[in-house]
Amino acid sequence: MLGTMQDYPLTLTMLFKHGAKIHSGSEVVTFQGDRSVRASFADVAARTARLASALQRLGIRPGDRVGTLCWNHQQNLETYFAIPCMGAVNHTLNLRLFPEQLAYIINHAGDRMIIADESLIPVLAKVIPALKTVEQYIVIGNAGDPLKDAIRYEDLLETGDTDFDWPELDERSASSMCYTSGTTGHPKGVAYTHRSNFLHTMAVCQAGTLAVCEQDRLLMIPPMFHANAWGLPFAAWMSGADMIMPGRFLQAEPLCRLIAEERPTLCGAVPTILNEILRYTETHPVDFSSVQRIMCGGSAVPRALIEAFEQRLGTRVVQAWGMTETSPMAAVAWAPKGTPAADEMNYRAKTGRLAAGVEMRLTIGERIVPWDGKSVGEIEVRGPWITGSYFGEDSPDRFHEGWLRTGDVGSIDPMGFVQITDRAKDVIKSGGEWISSVDLEGHLMAHPEVIEAAVIGVADERWDERPLACVVLRNGSGLTIDDLRAFLAGRVAKWWLPERWVFLPEIPKTSVGKFDKKVLRGWYKDGEIKVKQSGAAG
Repeated sequence: MLGTMQDYPLTLTMLFKHGAKIHSGSEVVTFQGDRSVRASFADVAARTARLASALQRLGIRPGDRVGTLCWNHQQNLETYFAIPCMGAVNHTLNLRLFPEQLAYIINHAGDRMIIADESLIPVLAKVIPALKTVEQYIVIGNAGDPLKDAIRYEDLLETGDTDFDWPELDERSASSMCYTSGTTGHPKGVAYTHRSNFLHTMAVCQAGTLAVCEQDRLLMIPPMFHANAWGLPFAAWMSGADMIMPGRFLQAEPLCRLIAEERPTLCGAVPTILNEILRYTETHPVDFSSVQRIMCGGSAVPRALIEAFEQRLGTRVVQAWGMTETSPMAAVAWAPKGTPAADEMNYRAKTGRLAAGVEMRLTIGERIVPWDGKSVGEIEVRGPWITGSYFGEDSPDRFHEGWLRTGDVGSIDPMGFVQITDRAKDVIKSGGEWISSVDLEGHLMAHPEVIEAAVIGVADERWDERPLACVVLRNGSGLTIDDLRAFLAGRVAKWWLPERWVFLPEIPKTSVGKFDKKVLRGWYKDGEIKVKQSGAAG
């Protein structure tokens, strides 16, 4: 008779107990601007149990949603485990959403309680009158009068027990929720399960992905409300990597100071933050000698940015791709074995190589496109940590034969390297051919005097659509349109060269730091930006 394996549930509780016991001496460091507060994993675990116990006494039951409106710090990490491991659902609230969007996602999720940083009370106060389901507010901090009838976080923990009896949970029950940033229509909710978080955590720690391990000190720059925090809190806790939390200090100067003081080996960050750090290093001495790798994602990472970090700071930037709907890790751009050093950048500048556990295909309508590195189609994904539906709503346009339609357009080569060329909604269709706004942006930002560049398609009488290049130059730059067109010539096809240009002080950003092309299109439509023209398509 064949043997059988134990049917043991894959839950965050299992990860939590492992980290608390096996890596009790690892530390969580919370930066407060002028000093850092430290706590061992053992201390954090005890406080986490107290929080779960106290929330249960307040009436939180399995399946209830608890909203968290917090920066990255130790208390937020405590909510990351206490809420799901007691059987409730941790709904991380994006503090950069517009008030009407924030109110919408709280009401849509049906949050019963909200745990918020004291510094974010002004954000929360704007939406409280519109909230329909929230019964209790809990405030992290000790200064001033927080909110009427609110409970102080530390006072709440005093009512809890460190020997909380963690319940047995169904691995397919919801553990946490994130909402998309809502660039089109209302934000959409993604509910992660214990099983999906567990498997995603194991994948994040693989050597071929982010390779998080006990020897790491991980600087947690990605907001813990954004795309499941890239899975980094769970991965660090499971592996025993020290966690360095920057709080609200996400500007280049405090981040560089924190890096020099705390010596992280691994960071995660979006390209906009890395660009700010790079500009800061041009005029200030920095010490990045401890940083072995920076995982960068959230939007396309320009090759010039990857090269600049390596050449100036000796730090390897590794591009990763995913979305809120994919937990988020789906692909990571490590060069394959045997790649000559001179050719590595050709792979590292790609969107990423498919992670084990994620399946991917390209489609054009009902036709499947081959993995030949040239054929382009819409990217669809499926796997154990890919969402199969949105919370509380039907979106048949986003799901296709059991696959998630990502809305990204690109190609895949035979080795599983993905190259996203655009969002489906951002592809510029000019004279029956496609122009990649992502490629144009990457080439423009390779110019040493260009800080940011975003490209959108605008109507054209002859060609249907043509690219409009929106560019941010360095202070004092005398760069002209002709200079930029000459710089692009030879890098892109002649008919890709934009005729329409606008110089801006800053590219508008979404709540998670991506270029907000919706705003740019609105400005263009309403005549709010001064467009200059040069050259002609052909």
